[in-house]
Amino acid sequence: MLLSLDWLREFTPYEGTAQELADRLTMLGLEVDEVYDPFAEIRGVVVGHVLEREKHPEADKLSVCKVDVGGPELLTIVCGAPNVAAGQKVPVATVGTTLPGGLKIGKAKLRGVQSMGMICSERELALTEEHKGIMVLPDTSKPGVLFCESLELDSAVINVDLTPNRGDCLSILGLAREVAMAYGLPLKLPEVRLNEDMSERADSFWRIDIPEGELCPLYQARVIRGCTLGQSPDWLKYRLIAMGLRPINNVVDATNYVMLELGQPTHAFDEDLLKGGVIQVKRAVNGSTLTTLDGQQRKLTADDLLIWDAERPVALAGVMGGSETEIHAGSSNVLLEAAVFRPGTVRKTARRLSLPSEAAYRMERGLDQKLSPFACDRVSALIAELTGGRVLAGMAKAEPKPWQKRVHTFRLSRAADLLGVELSSEFCRKTLTGLGCAVEAKDAAWQVESPSHRSDLEREVDLIEEVGRVYGLDRIPAVLPHVKKSLSEAPAETLSVRTGEFAFLTRIKKWGQGVGLREAINYSFVGHKDLDLLGLPKQGRIDVANPLTEEQNVMRTTVAPGLLQNLRTNVGQGDEGLRLFEAARVFIHDEASETSARERLRLGVLLHGRRFPGFPWPRDAQFDYPDIKGLVEHLLAFLGLPAPEVALGQTHTWLEPCVAITVQGRDIGVMGKLKPAVAEDYKARHAVWMAELDLEAIWSLSADLVPCFHQLPKFPASWRDMTLVAPLGFPVSDIMAALRASGQKLLEDVELVDEYKPKDASERNLTFRLTYRAAERTLTDQDVDKAHAGVGKHVTSACPVKFQAA
Repeated sequence: MLLSLDWLREFTPYEGTAQELADRLTMLGLEVDEVYDPFAEIRGVVVGHVLEREKHPEADKLSVCKVDVGGPELLTIVCGAPNVAAGQKVPVATVGTTLPGGLKIGKAKLRGVQSMGMICSERELALTEEHKGIMVLPDTSKPGVLFCESLELDSAVINVDLTPNRGDCLSILGLAREVAMAYGLPLKLPEVRLNEDMSERADSFWRIDIPEGELCPLYQARVIRGCTLGQSPDWLKYRLIAMGLRPINNVVDATNYVMLELGQPTHAFDEDLLKGGVIQVKRAVNGSTLTTLDGQQRKLTADDLLIWDAERPVALAGVMGGSETEIHAGSSNVLLEAAVFRPGTVRKTARRLSLPSEAAYRMERGLDQKLSPFACDRVSALIAELTGGRVLAGMAKAEPKPWQKRVHTFRLSRAADLLGVELSSEFCRKTLTGLGCAVEAKDAAWQVESPSHRSDLEREVDLIEEVGRVYGLDRIPAVLPHVKKSLSEAPAETLSVRTGEFAFLTRIKKWGQGVGLREAINYSFVGHKDLDLLGLPKQGRIDVANPLTEEQNVMRTTVAPGLLQNLRTNVGQGDEGLRLFEAARVFIHDEASETSARERLRLGVLLHGRRFPGFPWPRDAQFDYPDIKGLVEHLLAFLGLPAPEVALGQTHTWLEPCVAITVQGRDIGVMGKLKPAVAEDYKARHAVWMAELDLEAIWSLSADLVPCFHQLPKFPASWRDMTLVAPLGFPVSDIMAALRASGQKLLEDVELVDEYKPKDASERNLTFRLTYRAAERTLTDQDVDKAHAGVGKHVTSACPVKFQAA
């Protein structure tokens, strides 16, 4: 948002410099990008008085002028403009002046006559594109005075970079509120001199119909008739230029001026081109089209909100008007719209159509519904003043969802707890009142009504944040909070390990680094051919509108393509021992989502090649299923979750074999071996083992955990190994479950430590290490032998296994 210092002073009497104000706004949380002079390139131009004008003796189209620029002597200037005449006040670039575009004025001889300067047109001064003749200034202009001072052009503009929640500051009024509050200055609104023609009423010609009030809480329209379109006066044109907008005509310029002034976008229709005496605010018909003011035909969906007359759509609500009803040179009657639309609807339409506009930028951040009627009157009065039109009495209006007061509790004690500093009640009351809040401070819990222009003040903590912002977050000392309760006294729910998404992802990445994996960071864009190669369905894919390459023309629906591209690149560079992981989002098309995309967090792990690269022995050991399974189990144990349940045999498009992973009955992902055909396409030289896990499901499971404290063991443990012969197809997990369920109280842990498969045999040997411990004493050999025998008896009866023959 651009803030003109001169315009600001029309709202509040700030007397400091632009840089001082920029520093103060930055400390208030409104970061300033730069302070600049919008007319710096023409500051050297002065006002000149043409005293004499004669025809050039050697050129019919040139004139020789004697010009008074306030110096001791008159300047001789050769001018080629057809409208130059004696008695005019004109802008003059004297010798040594540099004009916009880098043109430096020097002494020049034109057809034998010495010229000591240049009389300028508006285009040469970079004010407008007008160049049919020189610019003629008002007769009250004084020769020798700087041109910018004579026209009172804005001298300093502050570029404020606003956060999305501060839509209230997208106007001079909004920033003036901040300045008045920060410096304790009075604030005044612009005067509205609205003279209504009481012989006719706007609501007798027009009716407003809004079928869905949630989409448009307020719509109002005024009628101005008998307008004469033309250029705006200089003060209006040059102020718009200083604020970065191009002047168009007096009607459109008036709407833009008030939009910058008060933050309320308005739109002017040619009333004569509207049909049926009704304005409707309703959704578009799927597949219909509308040609907007930029001449582009827009294809619409049922999610787009339109302005209709009785027969057809005439504007994209809150975004841009339609070309069929726009104001043109022959327009004389204006219907002025001032409305409040649901921000999300405007944002979605503007993004989908790639149609940014100043109006949409404000609409999608929320408008001040209570200020909207005032802004409508302000624009109407300004149009009538500039065009000579008459404003019909009243307005056509519909307000299906009136503004509702928002009252919040504010506690000084809570503010002190959150901010870490005690603030006086007087400071808090003054700050909240300065923000526009109504404060009722009868007891410890104040009742504060937030103003209509601050839609972001929704909770007590928002009010506390505002108080802290005005106090100065840089003034709050950095101290550790006081812990009032010991962990033993704290209720279980306060010890929850629930964390935010960023903290959870940080834990996942630290785990990956800790187990020796390398993190991969890939683009969210992949190619359709990558997803096709993995056998993934076309349904649910989201195409990239303007892809950089064909290899990046769709959003990824799984993290596997990126990791496989990393595999291809690294193998091509001779690195065959790969341990990669990537924690990232995948994107699936979902019409129910506001952005039409459902995002999910996924963790991908890829293992390829030698298990111990860089070590001489065992040189040929390759990654296998136990490696990928061990990583998954280790991750879950790291997060405090129980061991997963695994099921072999699930059909998968790019893993074979594929193992489904569940925790507490909830699916969390799959792991397995990449299909040989896919591995070959990505230049793999060995088996590729991969896992893809649903991080959101894992996050949800881990967030419900509550830490428990156990006494550390005082007595040593004893270990015994047990080798069992089991059929090849019998799951190891069932054997381990039977071992743990033996009922032996001394058994603490069970771990598989070895496996042997005799050649051409239907059985395999499995060696388990069992840990025994007693909490109150040191175990004897007899204690361990007895418990070990009991475990063996139970497992051989519960599972089809037997002890290995001696």
